[in-house]
Amino acid sequence: MGFPESRMRRMRRTEAMRRMVRETKVTVDDLILPLFATFGKGVRNPISSMPGHFQLSVDELVKDCREVVDLGIPAVILFGIPEKKDELGTAAFDRNAPVQRAVAALKKEYGDDLVVITDVCMCEYTDHGHCGVIENGEVDNDATLELLAREAVSHCKAGADMVAPSDMMDGRVGFIREELDEAGFENVPIMAYSAKYCSAYYGPFRDAAESAPKFGDRRSYQMDPPNANEALMEMALDVEEGADILMVKPAGPYLDILAMAREEFDLPLAAYQVSGEFSMIEATAEKGWIDRERVMMESLIGIKRAGADMILTYFSKDVARLLKQAG
Repeated sequence: MGFPESRMRRMRRTEAMRRMVRETKVTVDDLILPLFATFGKGVRNPISSMPGHFQLSVDELVKDCREVVDLGIPAVILFGIPEKKDELGTAAFDRNAPVQRAVAALKKEYGDDLVVITDVCMCEYTDHGHCGVIENGEVDNDATLELLAREAVSHCKAGADMVAPSDMMDGRVGFIREELDEAGFENVPIMAYSAKYCSAYYGPFRDAAESAPKFGDRRSYQMDPPNANEALMEMALDVEEGADILMVKPAGPYLDILAMAREEFDLPLAAYQVSGEFSMIEATAEKGWIDRERVMMESLIGIKRAGADMILTYFSKDVARLLKQAG
């Protein structure tokens, strides 16, 4: 039947009715909060391009996570800013580096109430800012794998619940899986940054993590934005190599990739609403041009509707507070 018998507006009349037929809901269980661990004590360095976010020393990071746990956010993912950087990024697998210390401190304080995930990459730790070993001016894929595995194992020794390789080296999931298993961490899952695009949306993050490359760019190892089928190939390879969760990054500009992945794979899917997405909303809201809360929630609903099971977002605490207020 058509109009006037069929009236789609009938179930949109009130908020209670809209809630009854709402198809997609963002819940606190979907959220993962990214955090930046740095050296020192009592350190809260504001990140100018990411309002409300900081480089945190371990003691401050542990304090901030009290609210994370109280709000019911299930997980955080840690990025590290070391005191010293070198050509091989050796601080990445130093047991006294900020991430390793933060992992140990968080697990001691919160135990199983908080899932602690660690980003596994070299860009924050190398003095050149690239994600691996440089040979003849290029990132050497195979030489980088051993360093990534050492980093992942060191995170697990500190107590990490999950590791998340974000480097986009070929074969790194399988290599890390093998090294974790041999080290006795066969039960630690891998969240693979499987479809990580060479995006212009990462600018504020590179400010936060102090990880901008000193020369060139990352186009030779991160994915080319126009490609979709290649993303599915990357994901399929990560599945074969033992990934437990697949990720699409960035989230908003690549909802089509997320939807394609949802159709193709049965593994849990993560999507990273990256720093540029966050900062664009914040900056526009500051101008008074948009309703911050509505746009924040709409952006996350779109990610969830496209197929994400979990969302890494800098809005995690804001969303959790909003959902708690809504009851």
